[in-house]
Amino acid sequence: MVTREELLDSGARRGQTDLNGPLNYLLVGTDRWRSSSSTADRRSDTILIVHVPAGGREAFLMSIPRDLRVTIPAAHGFGGGEDKINAAYQHGGGGQSGTRLLSATITQLTDIRFDGAAVVDFSGFRDVIDHLGGVRMCVDTEFRSIHTDRVFTPGCQEMDGGTALDFVRQRYDLPNGDYDRQTHQQQLLRAVLQRASETSIRNNPVRLDQVIRAVGSSLTVDTNGVPLADLVLALRDLPTDALRGIQMPSYPQTIDQVSYVILQEGGGGLFTAVQNQRVPQWAQANPRWVTQL
Repeated sequence: MVTREELLDSGARRGQTDLNGPLNYLLVGTDRWRSSSSTADRRSDTILIVHVPAGGREAFLMSIPRDLRVTIPAAHGFGGGEDKINAAYQHGGGGQSGTRLLSATITQLTDIRFDGAAVVDFSGFRDVIDHLGGVRMCVDTEFRSIHTDRVFTPGCQEMDGGTALDFVRQRYDLPNGDYDRQTHQQQLLRAVLQRASETSIRNNPVRLDQVIRAVGSSLTVDTNGVPLADLVLALRDLPTDALRGIQMPSYPQTIDQVSYVILQEGGGGLFTAVQNQRVPQWAQANPRWVTQL
């Protein structure tokens, strides 16, 4: 069954349960395929802010670069300080406490507060994709996986869970490095929703329950007190072609021989747009940072 925990720091939580929006959710992916089996030694490999404007007819997937240089608050024996944002999960001790520190770091950076959060191990997401019968992904550039030595060739193709996750984990040998990786992760989420829509799973409570069970202990959620079924029903009519991918306005920089990503001042106005419910207008005015899914 899906695990339920309080994943959000109290200062990162928005105290409302109105599903009519606007809604902000924190989505975190962790990677069990790393060599260390210790939760505290793992970093969060995928960090997404999911913003749903009022009305629930579109959604924006905002990727936070894993190497983004941030100030992480003190917590869980960590004294606080500057580091890459994906280290916040580790400094918080992993698991529930690590996600809380990550949420506090993001809120401190963006002033965005959340209506809920979810943490998924990639192993569980792989099972979901397989349960759906695979997903259709499009490869732009030929490259070789550094994890499996698999060669991805250009073109749209059906991928099972293992292949799809191998694809979205790659950032080396890609023209735009981690920015391409973020786009691929956004595309995978859209592909999963597309396949769920094609199989009518979002309108089939029995099959939906089967998929949720397939995730099992790999999925941990914080729905801010809202029943998970109510949240799924509230978002089930979200058209897959209304998903928009956004990359944080930022640029790479090497500091003391360490590669970081540096955020543009104020996130280039993105964070203010989220707070003022003007993300669609921001996306239209900033096409450079909008990804085609």
